[in-house]
Amino acid sequence: QLVESGGGLVQPGGSLRLSCTASGVTGKFYVIGWFRQAPGKEREGVSCIATHGDSISHLDSAKGRFTISRDSANHTVYLQMNSLEPEDTGIYYCAGGTALTMRRELYPYWGQGTQVTVSL
Repeated sequence: QLVESGGGLVQPGGSLRLSCTASGVTGKFYVIGWFRQAPGKEREGVSCIATHGDSISHLDSAKGRFTISRDSANHTVYLQMNSLEPEDTGIYYCAGGTALTMRRELYPYWGQGTQVTVSL
């Protein structure tokens, strides 16, 4: 399973670090992706990273603010989010797959999500 943590309420300009820890299914995928879903909007890809370290930063609005990294020894992937904006509010999901892509249909394993709220 995949378990996200680190979400919460933060003021605009603040930072959060999300974690995604895998257990039990670590041998079934080698790519972890982060996706987010804002209220009333479709789920969109944020970034993904492979075991060997290659990554994709998909979300133009997050480039320069969000950084993905992984600790393979602990089966954990992080999403460091800086300079957060109200538009970053949503549920953030991590997902496991085998292709370095942001096409969500190619990720068969999903976590339950963690809420991120950026507000005064």
